[in-house]
Amino acid sequence: MSIEIKISKNPITYKKAMDFMNKRVEEVKLGKNSELIWLLEHPMTYSAGVSFNKKEILNKNIKVIKTNRGGKITLHNKGQKIIYFVINLNNRKKDIRKFISALENSILQFLNIYKIKAKSDKKNIGIWVNGKKIAAIGLRVSRWIAFHGCSININNNLKQYLNIVPCGLNNELVTSIYNEKKIRLQNYEKKIVNIFVKNIDKI
Repeated sequence: MSIEIKISKNPITYKKAMDFMNKRVEEVKLGKNSELIWLLEHPMTYSAGVSFNKKEILNKNIKVIKTNRGGKITLHNKGQKIIYFVINLNNRKKDIRKFISALENSILQFLNIYKIKAKSDKKNIGIWVNGKKIAAIGLRVSRWIAFHGCSININNNLKQYLNIVPCGLNNELVTSIYNEKKIRLQNYEKKIVNIFVKNIDKI
């Protein structure tokens, strides 16, 4: 199945990304466009999923954008790689858990390249390294079109998590590839894409 791969080098505002993705979802529903995997970064943005609580905003001066994805409040910032999807599960197995497992396995395989031992957690969705969250997943499904996606902390400023209770967690329980290995990744985007395409095509 054809999946369009989009890699943005410059930061994309959250609103612009959501407008683009929501339009693509409707086009995929109507059979007018292909599925999508989109890698990008956002400028510093706090987004809140459908299950967030206002008490999770610790700094009342920050702006929070409400979204229709699952999950709670989280941070997007420079050095965090976002992987957005628009995947038609009507053409695959209609199994949300299997789709989430494909995303989790993809992130684990990517981290393994850099010798980072991570794991998924059925009770707390996402990817964890020694009890700290390194990647988050937030999805929405409409008529078996799965969209939104996941984020991987590459070398972002973790202190910006202190303004919120990220994903309902202690805001110090987050980490990044740089925080774990003190390495700055170069030209890694195609590695991510290849791993995700391989695992999604197995669904």
